[in-house]
Amino acid sequence: MPGPRPPRPADPPRRTRIVLAEVSRSGSRADRTRSELTQQTRVGETLVQGLVRAQLSLALRLSLLVLIGLGGLPWLFAIAPSVGRVTVLGVNLPWLLLGVAAFPFLIVVGWAYVRLAERNEQDFVDLVHRPER
Repeated sequence: MPGPRPPRPADPPRRTRIVLAEVSRSGSRADRTRSELTQQTRVGETLVQGLVRAQLSLALRLSLLVLIGLGGLPWLFAIAPSVGRVTVLGVNLPWLLLGVAAFPFLIVVGWAYVRLAERNEQDFVDLVHRPER
């Protein structure tokens, strides 16, 4: 009867080759811009201020439109009282314009504001994601 076998020598550990990744060139412009925004640097702050300025400008322009459109009607009726005495379907024109027509006007202005504000935001996102030329 043969005796116990001598233990086999263990396989030598396999060598693992580690290769450092090639140094990639600096990130794209979009990555740098996103980094500027995330880190709140001066460049990122300037970009955000530009967006806020565009949104504020839009809000002020549409507010001016509402002010002129609705606020100008009482002035018109005060300056030209004959316009204020016009009746349509038995209702005075001022009541129709200020009481009825004002609501669709405000809805249209609100819709325009949302649409244009989203366009400003999309322009901002496109600026941030635009590839370097």
